[in-house]
Amino acid sequence: MRQEDPVATHADANDPHAIDAHAVRRAVELAARGLGYTSPNPVVGCVITDAAGRVVGEGWHQRAGGPHAEVHALRAAGDAARGATAYVTLEPCDHTGRTGPCSQALIDAGITRVVYAVPDPNPVAGGGAATLRAAGIETVEVTESAHGPLRAEAEAGNRAWLTSVRLGRPFVLWKYAATLDGRVAAADGTSRWISGPESRADVHRLRAEADAVVVGSGTLRADDPHLAVRGIEGVRQPLRVVLDTRATIRPSARILDEAAPTLVAVAEDADTRHLAGVEVVRLPSDTSGISVTALLAELGARGVRSVMIEGGPALAGAFVAAGAVDEIVGYLAPVLLGAGPGVLADAGITTLAQALRLEITEVVRLGPDLRVTAVPTAPKEH
Repeated sequence: MRQEDPVATHADANDPHAIDAHAVRRAVELAARGLGYTSPNPVVGCVITDAAGRVVGEGWHQRAGGPHAEVHALRAAGDAARGATAYVTLEPCDHTGRTGPCSQALIDAGITRVVYAVPDPNPVAGGGAATLRAAGIETVEVTESAHGPLRAEAEAGNRAWLTSVRLGRPFVLWKYAATLDGRVAAADGTSRWISGPESRADVHRLRAEADAVVVGSGTLRADDPHLAVRGIEGVRQPLRVVLDTRATIRPSARILDEAAPTLVAVAEDADTRHLAGVEVVRLPSDTSGISVTALLAELGARGVRSVMIEGGPALAGAFVAAGAVDEIVGYLAPVLLGAGPGVLADAGITTLAQALRLEITEVVRLGPDLRVTAVPTAPKEH
């Protein structure tokens, strides 16, 4: 908790909109600390300020099943919460589950004003704003203003959970490492290591934030990947998922060790007698492999909110063809090969007019590499 400074600078301390913007952005920063620990719940941050704009309490949702962000912030504020303003990245929940409703906690603490960035789209937990207003608390939903796209910033930090709730399937991030000429391996199949150590360490961060990582049988045979998170303290290991239509995986595969849970998805008629003790799920398939739609439905039913694709070009092509890629993170190394498999295999795109257009949202230098983040753009209407 920080108590000594107002959330706005002296230059804008008299501007209530600037104070709101500073506090919301601080709440977004706090929410990010829960990435990788709160699923299937959202990440949420909360800041409580007194009448002078001084921070008297801060909190974030730290783990699923634990107190929500508002409760942590109220505990930090103590008696100073009475008459204060609470800034929350997501509309306070109005639901009793493993914890009580945050709307009631705010009411009981004597909060007189609540500012939230994103309405809760979950019909089970939503409605907190209406409960607060009914209790006489001034309740404000953030809108875009001269102080920036606050709602968009809060949504970006919670994109996996929001996508899952809104679309009814897990959020899908496709990660790859490639040479500058778009190759993910050399002509002889060698691919270790295209990217540098800084990029590889960053991949473990992405894994730690995902509920599941997915690989195909081709990558499994070529690389025997492990896919567990390394180098991050206290991490909750993601579910490792193998798409293996004909159940060709060897019982000695590294992905079947005890470092993290593993699920092998096979065709409905696959022979799995050699996989005793391995968790297997049978899913519909066709000539191109396991149905991506069926896989995502199965993972969603297991509480998976976010998926990272770590397979090769064929697996990526299947997800792109299914329209099931929400974000792309490419690590581009200053290397040229000239031959070898490209980043993306057949994705059902046969003409330039069908190309999946992307918007680049971030470019970061990691050692010798570039990390490029992009999202699909909505198709233009003609």
